[in-house]
Formats: sequence, structure tokens, C-alpha cells
Amino acid sequence: MNHNLSGRILVVDDDPGLLKLLTLRLEGFGHEVRAVDSAPAALCATESFSPDTVITDLRMQGMDGIELLEAIHQRQPGLPVLIITAHGTIPDAVNATQRGAVGFLTKPIEKQLLQEKVLHALRLSPTSEYDNEGFREMVSRSPLMREVLRRARRAARSDSNVLITGQSGTGKELLARAIHNAGPRREQPFMAVNCGAIPAELYESELFGHERGAFTGAHRSREGIFQAANGGTLFLDEVGDMPQDLQIKLLRALQEREIRRVGSNTTVVVDVRIIAATHQNLDQMTKVGRFREDLYYRLNVVALRMPALNERREDIPCLVNEFLERIAAQRSEPRKLYAPEALEMLVRAQWPGNIRHLFNVVEQNVVLSTGSMISAADVVEALAEGVERVQPLARARDEFTQQYLSRLLQLTGGNVTRAARLAQRNRTDFYKLLSRHHLDPAAFKYR
Repeated sequence: MNHNLSGRILVVDDDPGLLKLLTLRLEGFGHEVRAVDSAPAALCATESFSPDTVITDLRMQGMDGIELLEAIHQRQPGLPVLIITAHGTIPDAVNATQRGAVGFLTKPIEKQLLQEKVLHALRLSPTSEYDNEGFREMVSRSPLMREVLRRARRAARSDSNVLITGQSGTGKELLARAIHNAGPRREQPFMAVNCGAIPAELYESELFGHERGAFTGAHRSREGIFQAANGGTLFLDEVGDMPQDLQIKLLRALQEREIRRVGSNTTVVVDVRIIAATHQNLDQMTKVGRFREDLYYRLNVVALRMPALNERREDIPCLVNEFLERIAAQRSEPRKLYAPEALEMLVRAQWPGNIRHLFNVVEQNVVLSTGSMISAADVVEALAEGVERVQPLARARDEFTQQYLSRLLQLTGGNVTRAARLAQRNRTDFYKLLSRHHLDPAAFKYR
């Protein structure tokens, strides 16, 4: 067991001596501790402190430990709670575990046992990062978003298919990557395909691959994205845009766990986890016959809805700070800051394009502001222009090239020689292109 892990521990006890002792011991183990002397104070602290685990005495004045346990689980289901019981009170300990406690500690509390029980509880915590490194970038203050992340962490531990819904620009692919990186397939490929961006005649080839000569232009055999994702996760973005004839073939692939390349008579066994996303209402689409109901239920094992940015405004300062750091690193320039009134304006603004819209505004502010401080006037100008304006040709070309290169690296598993051949460029020029667009072939290698 790794004894270097640390977490945020809320300790509840109306005995000042025991409260102080537990605090000192837990802080000695490297945990961050909030100590309170009553159940009502503990309920407030679960909101302000956001603990990973709660340790509470069973016998307290007013609301006791069991009542506190039940109140916590009503507000934050899955938050691990350890109960402290008196020596010899086995029925109390059994009752506590039956009510949902993850364990109990008996007075007097042995120091090493305390740490072992806490580490066990932390590993079960939906708010901790110990088995969920993939969620490290998805920090949120919003209760709505934190509930999504709590459910996503639980989904990551399973191998079930996930359907992520939400408006465009809310970060559905980012959440999909986090689930993959936090799950048992994290060492295997994560492959993404936008179902709304594939020409109809290439759909089947993109998903399942093709044999040489299968159709005009098929000069060599090629594996599809299902095979490229074998062992890992396949992210189907905008799955609601998939043609119905392909929906049938996708359903068959998911049911039988095998695919057949275009032009082939043999099947290939594949093992992939599907995470699908859409901004459309698939439930409504099934009712009007635009999306197969059986495929919908196959994809919708775990349902997650990404809230719009306007529903999680408390996250805007954190997101802005993250964007400023990222843009500064990309441009190799000092990080700029927003004036307080400018940041307040960003928090109050409407964001029809959600997080992507916010990032575009922040990027424009960084590029066009003359000093190190971004003013309210800079924000007003960026918001007035909107994000639907036509992009400069050079930037549009760069975006297309970066997406094209990423797709080639995905298909070839990071093999630069194969990717350069597909692009009909020499290897040296291809490396220069990758460098110019900040793409590392090693990140795309199959494991």
C-alpha cells in the first residue's frame, strides 16, 4: 500500500481532546484536515471544504454519527465516511457499516490502523484523484459540474459504454479523455472520430478499414479506427450524425465484438470501450425514427450531461486562469492578467459557444492587448466581434493541417514514415510540419 497518498479529511467529534489528537496524527501523515465539533458544522464543511473522506464519532450531542452519515449521503452520495465507536460496541459498528459507512475505528484508535483505514477510504472517494489522474485538469467549483465529475470518476472504474450529452463547446471530448485516462484501459489507445465530419462514402472504411482494391482509390489495405483503438477507447463524437445504415453496422460491431473490413470476407475481433457524445437529443431522435433505439440503449449505459458554461459561471475565473497559462506557454511570452473589472465582465457575459467561445475570447484578448494587463475595453471589443466571424485564411489552413496530421498519426500509431507516405511528403518535410504544429508522434503510438 502506498503510504505517501494524502487527502482532505473532515474530522467530526465533540470531544476536544480526541479531535486534536486525530488532527495531529492525520496532519502528520500528510493529510489536509478540517476539524469540527458537531454534525451541523460538518454538513457546512462538506460544502466549503470539499473533503475526500469524513471521520465522525458515533456518539455526539444532537445529531449522532449515523444521522450525519445519512445526511452526507443524501447531499454527496459516495463520499466515504468512517465511524468512530467505543470499545466493544460491535452492534454499533455493524449498524454503521449496514447504513453505508466504509469502515469503523474503535477507541482507543491505534495510529497505524487510522492511516490504513483512511487510505482505504480515500481510494473509494469519488472526489479524490488517486485512481483518477485523468481528471486532474478538470477542476471545478460548480456543484453541478462536480456532480458530473463524481459520476464520471465512478464510470471510469468500470468498462461500461458512456454517452455524453451537452451543447457544442462544453468539453465533451475532454471529459471522454479523462474517463479513458482514469480507467483500466489508460495504457491503451484513445481514438477519436467526429461522426459529423466523415463523407458518407468513406464512413464504413473510416470505422472498419478496407482491403486493397475494395473501391476506387483503395491502393493499399488499411485498418479502420476500430482496430486502431483495439484494447482501448473509441470516442464517437457527434454520434447523432451517423447515417442509419452505419448505425446498424456499429450496433453489430458492439454486439459481436468483431468487425469486417470493406472488401473482406473475414472478421476481426476487436475489444474497445465506446464513449459517444452528441449535442442532439438522441432520446427524441429515437422516437421519430432518426436514431436506432437498440443502438441508443447500447451506448447509453452511463449517461453524463455536460452543463453549459452559463450554468457554471463560478468556474469561469479558473478556466480563464488556465487559458492564460496555456496561451503564454504556447507563445513563449509572459503571462498576461485581466483587470478585475475585465474578469467580472467575462463572468457576467453570455457564452453561446460555451468553453470554446470563452477560450477564443481570451486568446483574442492576449493577442490584441498592448500591455500586460487586459482591460475591460479589450473584453468588450472581443465580445462584440463574436466567435462566428470568418477566420483568417492562414489560421483556418493551420487548423485544418493540424487536424489532418493528427488523424494521420492516429491511423499509423505515431509511425512517421507511414504517415509521411500517406501524406505523399518526404520524411524530413513531414517532421518539420509536425514540429510547426506542436505534434509529438510518441503521443500517438499504440501501446
